[in-house]
Amino acid sequence: MEQQDNRQPIRRVIIAGGGTAGWMAAAAISKVLGKRLDIKLVESDEIGTVGVGEATIPTLMNFHSLLELNEQEVMAATKATFKLGISFENWRNVNEDYIHSFGLTGTDHWTAGFQHFWMKGRERGLAGDYGDYCLELRAAQARRFAHLPRNGMNYAYHLDASAYARFLRKFSERFGVQRIEGKIAAVETNPTNGHITALMLDSGERLPGDLFIDCTGFRGLLIGQTMKVEYDDWSHWLFNDSAIAVQTGSVEDALPLTRAIAHEWGWQWRIPLQSRVGNGVVFSSRYVDDDAARTRLLGNIEGEVLTDPRVIRFRPGQRRKTWVGNCVALGLSSGFLEPIESTSIHLIQRGIVRLMQMFPSEGISAADVEEYNHQGAVEIEHIRDFIILHYKVTNRRDSPYWRAAAEMDVPRSLQHRIDLFRETGRVFRVPNELFAENSWVQVMLGQGIYPERHHQTADLMGDAELAHFLDGIRNGIERTVAQLPSHQAYFQQYCAAPA
Repeated sequence: MEQQDNRQPIRRVIIAGGGTAGWMAAAAISKVLGKRLDIKLVESDEIGTVGVGEATIPTLMNFHSLLELNEQEVMAATKATFKLGISFENWRNVNEDYIHSFGLTGTDHWTAGFQHFWMKGRERGLAGDYGDYCLELRAAQARRFAHLPRNGMNYAYHLDASAYARFLRKFSERFGVQRIEGKIAAVETNPTNGHITALMLDSGERLPGDLFIDCTGFRGLLIGQTMKVEYDDWSHWLFNDSAIAVQTGSVEDALPLTRAIAHEWGWQWRIPLQSRVGNGVVFSSRYVDDDAARTRLLGNIEGEVLTDPRVIRFRPGQRRKTWVGNCVALGLSSGFLEPIESTSIHLIQRGIVRLMQMFPSEGISAADVEEYNHQGAVEIEHIRDFIILHYKVTNRRDSPYWRAAAEMDVPRSLQHRIDLFRETGRVFRVPNELFAENSWVQVMLGQGIYPERHHQTADLMGDAELAHFLDGIRNGIERTVAQLPSHQAYFQQYCAAPA
């Protein structure tokens, strides 16, 4: 379908589907443009949402800032705890763990990243573990947390995704969003230009609109079934196609970390909220069946099981376009990457922010649509590469799953990053990509790549100078961590959920 300029002003916005994606979109659009637009969101109580994504990354704070949300209110409403990173257990090899934290590690020089000085320190017997030089990582290990002056601690949240959607629904309704209960029975399109004209509900109600936002999840009812946008399948790089989720009661103080525990055919998550824990396994049906995965999950959890285990199927990949005609896809309808780095809500957020920046108030511009699609594709591909890295670079060869992952060809863009770091210790961030240099360094070191050489700038420091530099960073972090309260005590005082 050729994309044509459509200079029809946008006054009626229809959001198809609720959940996290639908209500995040409703919140942002209504907060900014609610006075000018008629916004309706249609969802059915009979259609469940995936709703297992309970871990976030620090960029969500930007979204909350744009909406002027109160952090304590959001956290109390969503039973949230703080998150300082992800603990990767058994990924590099069985019984070998590391943490990908949200913080910066050490202090960079303008010619070279901190990792080069750390490598020189290791060579001379002057340096500890790489994580010793990161405040967020050491605080997570000590199970401590507090807000620090000048945003001195980078953090995100573990939250109840269903409660988050309910919170944003109330917020959106204050700005005029109308929720319509019902199932979408048919989608009307204009035979001339292919644009969507209305949604028909099973009740017989017709919902006409000018702009339609597809938040219908994996079904992709608008973007896929109606607009016929094809889906690029990435399962040749990302083998996992299934998940099983279950909730359990809390039996210990909440860690300020997401735990990602690798098994021989996938991995398991543990996400601590204030009064319960989200658990699940992500796996490849080519290497294990549902029953075996469920048995392993239920045998590797703690606390009372609160929900029935639920199987979720997915296909990793992305739509070739996420904006076609007058239809924009957000969330699972636009593509899916497994939750290993908690990027699902981030991708929803980025799609919304881009849409708001290019909002077609006076009519849809083909140039805007092209730019929107280009930015979205580039962004998810960088995240895709970062996720593939966790599987490709590993010392595990103990099962067919891990052997196949180690042997697979990866995108050239990722192979270049791996080769560059292995040979030189260098990482260069692509403009506007999500993961900064320190994230790549932490994961590549954690997964088992130790660079062959370091930057010569590190050679210019004598032993005493280098030891003073490294010890100053490490000791300062330890002093700060020692003064922090426990994570459990802090969130109970700061944002305890109503009983």
